Amino acid sequence: MAATPRFRKNAVDGNAVEGNAGEGRAEEERAAGGPDRTHPVDERLPPLRMFTSGLQHVAAMYAGVVAPPMILGPAVGLSAKETAFLMGASLFTAGIATLLQTLGFWRIGARLPFVNGVSFAGVTPMIAIGKDRGHEGIAVIFGAIIVAGLIGFVLAPYFCKLVRFFPPVVTGTVITLIGVSLLPVAFNWSQGGNATADDYGSMTNITMAAVTLVIVLALRKLLRGFLQQIAILLGLVIGTLIAIPAGITDFGALGDADLVGFPAPFYFGAPQFEIAAIISMCIVMLVCMTESTADMLALGKIVGRPADERTIEGGLRADTLGSAISPLFNGFMCSAFAQNIGLVAMTKVRSRFVVAAGGLILVLLGLIPVAASVIALVPLPVLGGAGIVLFGSVAASGVQTLATAALEKGENALIVAAAVGVGLIPIAAPGFYHAFPEDLLVVLDSGISTGCVVAIVLNLAFNHWGRTPDADPETEAAESEQPKDPMAVPVAH
Repeated sequence: MAATPRFRKNAVDGNAVEGNAGEGRAEEERAAGGPDRTHPVDERLPPLRMFTSGLQHVAAMYAGVVAPPMILGPAVGLSAKETAFLMGASLFTAGIATLLQTLGFWRIGARLPFVNGVSFAGVTPMIAIGKDRGHEGIAVIFGAIIVAGLIGFVLAPYFCKLVRFFPPVVTGTVITLIGVSLLPVAFNWSQGGNATADDYGSMTNITMAAVTLVIVLALRKLLRGFLQQIAILLGLVIGTLIAIPAGITDFGALGDADLVGFPAPFYFGAPQFEIAAIISMCIVMLVCMTESTADMLALGKIVGRPADERTIEGGLRADTLGSAISPLFNGFMCSAFAQNIGLVAMTKVRSRFVVAAGGLILVLLGLIPVAASVIALVPLPVLGGAGIVLFGSVAASGVQTLATAALEKGENALIVAAAVGVGLIPIAAPGFYHAFPEDLLVVLDSGISTGCVVAIVLNLAFNHWGRTPDADPETEAAESEQPKDPMAVPVAH
């Protein structure tokens, strides 16, 4: 399907309820640059710009991709070399999953600038499954992920219909929680990333993060055009160079890395299938699908192509298929990376082909370990300084969405208050649910998931089930379909 007709269809669909489709279409065409112009999501940039912008996405997500295998490897009893192999495999499979999302085929892929990588939601249950079992534990984890991925793929067409339960009061709350939930990650990176290290939280680390933050902000203020769009990447490069004399840049990984390597299929043995492990990973898959749905809705608003049911169905299929394929190459469950949504919002580069270039870079990094080690030279404090801006941008997008949610009407403000409050529990009080069953912790320890569930349930209770007898359903429906709804008109460009 050609890009322009598809965009026009979305514009018509998004404004048909207004009774003035022509006006709605004209407004959205202006957002895209004109009626005869390719939508920015489908725009192909010059090769150099495509590469550098894609590399910026890789730099933003790199630590998040390698952190889960870095944590899991020692926990299940793998050697340092085997753990490094898992990290390379995770980069490779994250690249494949990202290509599935951005380029897609058939009805697979959101075809948005949507980045996929290893999900943090699965770290705790995977450690519980494979603890001290070595290769056998990894094989059981991989078997459970394959089954969970296939089940999720089958459920995607039904799960996507939940989009009707994501009005602005829900999506705005969830997007805000996504950004706020990611900020502690940036703070941890800013301190050094390893709480057991002697220099964790040292003045050197925190100063380096602050310097990087100032550099990124200054570049965004002073630069123009393309250089302004890659301010994050430039900030990471400058920050890394400054960190060298500060003594926090580790070059050891370069010497230990192989020049070429391939994540050989079933490196740790054939997948094993245990019922308890499968059930645990299926729960994780549902959590990932919930978060990915919220992320696609957020990204759709940011890029000016609202995510409808078909888009979400394709995105969930790419998520779940990528998860099912990943264990074949020794990778883990894949889900959306919200930090890259912040990067899209900040740089305003909306091309899905830029993110596809980033996916290709991830594949190459998985095949060339020494190249991956170069990216790994960026110290975590430097990455943390840039992360504060990236993750804060996601939260800001959520606030923009909430501004359209008519908080002065009904109990919408109460819905936001309760959902945000519950969603912040795992951040503000990490041990709050320590007495709960371990299987429940998969959901409860994710503030995004718990906040999303609370927002959906309260929205149903107050705005649907709790409708007063004298309420006029037609009036309420008309109000919910006004063009101020960010599902119809983009709220951020």
